[in-house]
Amino acid sequence: MGNGFLAIIRPNKLLPSLKDQIKPRTTQKDNEDGGFSVTIFSAPNPFEGLVGARQVFAIHSWLALSQALQVVLFTQHPSALTVANTLGSRVTVETAIDFTFTGTPFFHSMISRSRASNSDVSVVIDPDTVVLSDFISVLCYAHKLNHDWLLIATSSSVSDFPFYFDNQVQQWLREGGQLTTLKKLQEFLAQKQKWRKCGDRMLFAWNTGQLPLHAGVLPPFLYSRGFCNQWVLNEALSSNLRFVFDASEVISSFFSEIIVHHHSSYLRNSEVMDREKNWEYEGNADLSASYGSFYFRPINFSKKLVKLVRCDGQYLFKNPPDEIDSRWKESNMEPSQMDHSLLVQNQRSSSLWKTIMLHSWRNKKRLACLERGNLSNMKSDCPNKEKQNIALNVSAPLLLPFSLESLLQTVAIHEKYVVLAIVGDNYRDMLMSWVCRLRHLQISNFIVCALDPKVYQFSVLQGLPVFKDGLAPKNISFDDCHFGTKCFQRVTKVKSRIVLQILKLGYDVLLSDVDIYWFSNPIPYLRSFGPSVLVAQSDEYNETVPINLPRRLNSGFYFAHSDGTTITAMEMVVEHASTSDLSEQPSFYDILCGEGGKNRVGPDKCMEPTTNLTVHFLNRNLFPNGAYRGLWEKKNVTKACAKIGCVVLHNNWISGRKRKLQRQVSSGLWAYDPGSRMCLHSWWGPKLTRSF
Repeated sequence: MGNGFLAIIRPNKLLPSLKDQIKPRTTQKDNEDGGFSVTIFSAPNPFEGLVGARQVFAIHSWLALSQALQVVLFTQHPSALTVANTLGSRVTVETAIDFTFTGTPFFHSMISRSRASNSDVSVVIDPDTVVLSDFISVLCYAHKLNHDWLLIATSSSVSDFPFYFDNQVQQWLREGGQLTTLKKLQEFLAQKQKWRKCGDRMLFAWNTGQLPLHAGVLPPFLYSRGFCNQWVLNEALSSNLRFVFDASEVISSFFSEIIVHHHSSYLRNSEVMDREKNWEYEGNADLSASYGSFYFRPINFSKKLVKLVRCDGQYLFKNPPDEIDSRWKESNMEPSQMDHSLLVQNQRSSSLWKTIMLHSWRNKKRLACLERGNLSNMKSDCPNKEKQNIALNVSAPLLLPFSLESLLQTVAIHEKYVVLAIVGDNYRDMLMSWVCRLRHLQISNFIVCALDPKVYQFSVLQGLPVFKDGLAPKNISFDDCHFGTKCFQRVTKVKSRIVLQILKLGYDVLLSDVDIYWFSNPIPYLRSFGPSVLVAQSDEYNETVPINLPRRLNSGFYFAHSDGTTITAMEMVVEHASTSDLSEQPSFYDILCGEGGKNRVGPDKCMEPTTNLTVHFLNRNLFPNGAYRGLWEKKNVTKACAKIGCVVLHNNWISGRKRKLQRQVSSGLWAYDPGSRMCLHSWWGPKLTRSF
């Protein structure tokens, strides 16, 4: 080969040579504007105080990379909208990913949303990481690779950074206002930067290709709560699907503890505050030990990761030490002969390997550059340290540091009412579809009562505000706990007891079974009935009779006010149910409407005579049960419900968990993907149906 490349090829399928990998690709987009699109995704903390200043500083550095670059911020905090408006149209706020009830974004949802981007290159980066213009140069180089790739770069820290980017002149300036150059900035970083242990600060970038980032499923890690960066890198290397390389030595990325330009110091590292949330770290540790090979077969990144280096103005891939050692043995070369060669490896798959040997190095200066470049902070003992950290943080079982009272205070911040779901592990997927629907409707003041340890653990890992009922019945059947069964009778009696407990704490309660699909938010309408009125769904399906006939009060969907009248009436219901051999539903009707309906008032009300509590049965067009008008049997359930104005639709009047689940999923009234443990969002597309 005239260019000095000698290819040593294993007898497998041939892959593109390194020369072919880096040749420019001619796409229509490249021909039109000579560039490619880049979107940076990040999940900032609230833009408040010193933390906010650091984040704005970092975003300015991103925007300076290219006028065509876009920034997407994953956050629910209103301060982000204000900041985005000041930074211009290239910065947008994205709330359509999954968050915990405390506002922490899910890393797997962030990555999935980023992969759904139409940009040529996607980047995920910490919100206070500053990057300089050499980053875009590296992306330009990587964009020319002829197959799918994943780039990682660890970020250093500096105690102070006396420079800032001036938007008017589009230049980096010293604090005194003097212009500076990229070279000067790099020299400053080389002298002042400190590397953090084991690459816990890391950015990812990849091209929008056909291959997933790794094999298998990315678990529901919480962002910035430990283990997720190393887990993804480990699985990407283990999978051998993409060409994975470390660009830490050629990308200037860092975070500053003090920003002199803002005349302020960052007094407390956000990661220190994060680590106080031990349950979040314990959850990530549990997931990293349960998914993939990271815990059982950790890869030594320092010995296995290809590095991108720059020598004499050229980018070169440098093989990891283990591969160089193995090639010495395979080629029968003496180590001294390596003075005139460098092994560069192209990763593709475990069965498709190709090694390129560069043997024409005669420039001693370039060789010295290659031998000297080893800035990575991926130390050889990092895998063992991470394994120890996982073992230390795995908690059995996981526990939220919240009592019922503190949960209520957390979710019902502005108004004292909550939506309550009471569920066992047999309905975990239906619970999450229900939760995802509430999130879509921007309803956050809900809580979950777990009837068993499994659904409690599941709910914690899914970021739900969950608490355990210590008096819940044991041995809840997974498939045989539907209406009419003994299991159902025992489980339903928990509902009224928990509702009463919350009412006594001063909160109004909307109890909703998780098999109820919410088309829109019913809460404003339900609250409009005022105190001393309990509004409930009717189970009557006959359209020609009153909806308040005996035993037609559905105790799976009702709204109760926290007032003396309602609390007293609910105490009567709970007491009656505790001595009944039936479910709580007959107790509701017999106490509030009287046996045989003797306390009925008109076709849609009852009046409990002792407390004068009014029971209002909800309009079935707005709040239909599962047998009303055969809605579930319609070809297009959504269209049929929209025609009569449904607010919710109950998936009852059907026997068996499996049949209930199948009916709801097949109708399209489903909002959760159990395989990825993510809510379904509008950006969900065909390329996300595979593992990430």
